[in-house]
Amino acid sequence: MKLSVLDLVPVLQGADNAGALGQALRLARTAETLGYHRYWAAEHHDLPGLACTAPEVLLAHIGAQTQSIRLGTGALLLPHYKAMKVAETFHMLAALYPGRIDLGLGRAPGGSAHAAIALSGNFLEGVRQLPDTLRSLLQLLEGTFRVENEPVTARPMPGIPPEVWLLGTNRKSAELAAEHGTGYVFGQFMSDQDAGQTLDAYRQAYRPSGRAPRPRSIVAVGVVCAETEGEARRLSAEGRKAFRPEAGEAGRAQTEAGGRLAGEGAEAPGAELPAGLAAPGEPDAAEGRRLLAGTPQQVKARLEAMAAEYGVDEFLVVTPVPHYGQRLRSYELLAQAVLT
Repeated sequence: MKLSVLDLVPVLQGADNAGALGQALRLARTAETLGYHRYWAAEHHDLPGLACTAPEVLLAHIGAQTQSIRLGTGALLLPHYKAMKVAETFHMLAALYPGRIDLGLGRAPGGSAHAAIALSGNFLEGVRQLPDTLRSLLQLLEGTFRVENEPVTARPMPGIPPEVWLLGTNRKSAELAAEHGTGYVFGQFMSDQDAGQTLDAYRQAYRPSGRAPRPRSIVAVGVVCAETEGEARRLSAEGRKAFRPEAGEAGRAQTEAGGRLAGEGAEAPGAELPAGLAAPGEPDAAEGRRLLAGTPQQVKARLEAMAAEYGVDEFLVVTPVPHYGQRLRSYELLAQAVLT
């Protein structure tokens, strides 16, 4: 089983933005040492509790201070951008860090309606054009794109192209990934729906591509790991309290992020709550799918059961706790149980 890290780059413990970005680097370097496969950073805009508006810049910084861990976006919000610029940026990263770059794509606004207007104008039109934008982007990454029958190249062309993944929580995003032969990440941490049916739809509709002859899937899940079950539940409860809307601007920002991260839009399941945090009194089945809280062995057993049920061998882990040290410790305990 592979484990990877999904980082919203939250501003916690009264830290400023520079401190939050420093903690992102610390998490990535620790994850590499522990054996995590990927480190992915999320993109958000004008949300006070989240520090990463340009994940590609953060990845360049982290890449220079790590050696082997794969680096990617979870997700880059494609409706905001032109395909050419995205291809050039990720070709540049792939040239700098060969064999280490992932391009994870979503279709959410990543912030308020006004922030979306300021960033790219008519965001809904960008969503409508997303299939065409994705098609152009893939052609640019492959070196087959043409304008008025003239070739256009997104330089520099790297020796090893970035891996392309679509992130989502529903059948529509899964079918789009299948149609274009990309990997697919199901955002279980922000969905009450079981991942199984969506992943089955992706695999059944998959069209092999030069990028990937076979379907590739990952499940993104919330995890809070501690030495005791009671401590894990206490940390998850603290996180739930910290990230509720009444917790202030940072809480509101991260609550909104929980519903938008995987690219399904503001109306996505879980939009009212941050990444993977269930409300009090919510059915155990739904809470247990979104957030796994327990000892290392308890979490390992649950991940193994989910891997068998969903047919996946990799989990993208987001840990929603209100303290950086506790977040790091959760990743350490999980790695010791699963990766050693």
